Amino acid sequence: MFTKVLIANRGEIACRVIRTCRKLGVRTVAVYSEADATAQHARLADEAWPIGGPRPQDSYLRGDAIIEVAKKSGAQAIHPGYGFLSENADFAEAVEAAGLVFIGPRAASMRKMGSKAGAKQLMDARGVPVVPGYTGEDQSPALLQAEGDRIGYPLMIKAAHGGGGKGMRIVRESGAFAAALESCQREAASAFGRDRVLLERYIGEPRHIEIQVFGDAHGNLIHLNERECSAQRRYQKVVEESPSPFLTPALRAQMGAAAVEAARAIDYVNAGTVEFIVGTDGDFYFMEINTRLQVEHPVTEMVTGLDLVEWQLRVAAGEALPQRQEDVRQHGHAIEVRLYAEDPAQGFLPGSGRLEVLRLPEPSAHVRVDAGVVEGDTVTIFYDPMIAKLIVWDLDRPRALARLREALADCEIVGPKSNIDFLEKLVRHPRVVEGSIHTAYLDRHLDEVLPRDEGLPDAHLAMAAAACLLHDEAATLDQATTSPDPHSPWAIADGWRLGHAGERLLHFTHGSERIELHAQGSGGHYRLLDAGIETRLARAAAVAGRLVAEVDGQQHRMRARADADTVTVHDGERRIRLSRVPAYRFAEGASATRGDRLNAPMPGRIVLVKAVPGQDVAEGEELLVMEAMKMELSLRSPRAGKVSAVQAVAGDFVDADAVLIRLETP
Repeated sequence: MFTKVLIANRGEIACRVIRTCRKLGVRTVAVYSEADATAQHARLADEAWPIGGPRPQDSYLRGDAIIEVAKKSGAQAIHPGYGFLSENADFAEAVEAAGLVFIGPRAASMRKMGSKAGAKQLMDARGVPVVPGYTGEDQSPALLQAEGDRIGYPLMIKAAHGGGGKGMRIVRESGAFAAALESCQREAASAFGRDRVLLERYIGEPRHIEIQVFGDAHGNLIHLNERECSAQRRYQKVVEESPSPFLTPALRAQMGAAAVEAARAIDYVNAGTVEFIVGTDGDFYFMEINTRLQVEHPVTEMVTGLDLVEWQLRVAAGEALPQRQEDVRQHGHAIEVRLYAEDPAQGFLPGSGRLEVLRLPEPSAHVRVDAGVVEGDTVTIFYDPMIAKLIVWDLDRPRALARLREALADCEIVGPKSNIDFLEKLVRHPRVVEGSIHTAYLDRHLDEVLPRDEGLPDAHLAMAAAACLLHDEAATLDQATTSPDPHSPWAIADGWRLGHAGERLLHFTHGSERIELHAQGSGGHYRLLDAGIETRLARAAAVAGRLVAEVDGQQHRMRARADADTVTVHDGERRIRLSRVPAYRFAEGASATRGDRLNAPMPGRIVLVKAVPGQDVAEGEELLVMEAMKMELSLRSPRAGKVSAVQAVAGDFVDADAVLIRLETP
């Protein structure tokens, strides 16, 4: 076994690798960019080295800098994690050439999977089922049209060198083929530098099921059963689980055997994932092999009881696989979701900012949390906005789903917007509960799972008020204990004043709604007045981590958290967040219209400025392009008008809400 390993990655995967290394007594070396100087992976590792600027191309994609750190630090091997350089064959070769061990597959195996067309031809030759299609080198439009007509419609045109849904078109009839081909080739050339395409039969309502494979240098190669990842949005996985609710034991065995054969076809060593598309009739077809550890590997670990990173380290160190195929078990059911700093209401726009509050469930035999940040850390604009992975396990799928709902309800994120509400709604959707969702469902029915304003129930508002009142009373008492007279009657936060009953004002905003409550009482017993309507609260107190109170004679029990700025209550199914507003700001009323300026929706770098002062612009016209969270955002005019000022130039880094363009007042 190695004595020291460098981890060429960041965030939760780096922290996760560090945990296993520590368990095995292996020292770890972290690398970090300027943006990650105080990141958790750099703090958890035994030593950490800087490798460059905040942008990935200036740091985590600099293979030469990473290898240099490995040699200087005395590391014997490099674990690439996933993303960045994990599937870069040139980097794997450079690691080996430097006398170090790459903890992953051989470069030759990666290269065989580098071309989708070549991979498909290879698998077809080995008897692994592939979708009927065309992968030839002749790319003349006439031949491609003829091949499309031969395959039949609907079919897919896909970029041969690419991924992430780019360079992909669905064609439903012969007459639409030529235009779709031209569009696909243009996008492929722009995104990947090559416009070669392949054609495939389009499988309607497909399932996405992948098989975890593992090989060693001694010729052993096995699979560790499947994960289903059919809940997807724009080709990105949203829910991952094992075992698949769709597979029968017979189909599982067939797919497992095909996955092992696919891995043998490229002489695979270490961890990999063979991905299949599965039709409604159970026919399955090879898609690709991911030559690395997958983001969703924890669900496999939860149902098999294995540590896949430990297996990676042992195999890379020359050991044989710890188990044979017949030893692999599958016990219970595991599900994973990912918590992101993103705004589902704004097209899942990635977010950034300081995590003012980060509450995640307590780890247990049923709940696992893989995170790369803690409360107080900042989600930066330079990398993927994942906050944590939430993985649950129980004896069967219904119980695992119940665990997941409880675990999500225990999560609280204040700072950047998050996808928690979206996930909570998604895991209650009938198609997810039934296990019948397919890869295209969410894109067609996204409105069914997007959070929407459903009003503010009276009981939730009363419980939120109780949480705030109890918080304020406790804060006042805490402050009094440090004062010269901790027993002073003025240290009681009950609102009492000489000559009249005590009253406290609570001001909230909930969406566009502004709420003012008049509260009397203390110690968990309150009288609330909202626009003249009275509500009585009795015996409000924290009991076993929940707020319990009687609201007009009916007892309620909810999760509740309040501070000086926000309050959140959760009844087990629905989360309500309110912003607390100081009295002077509440009196000012709603903020002024922002139709005369264009603001940055998040921190980022200005890539292109199209507007100039004096220019007449139409509503929705693109005025700037900014880059943030590994994506480009088109910023458009909020209304028609004339540009009065441009306050950014290409290359500027701007903060969230910074004014970039001003329009003349009509």
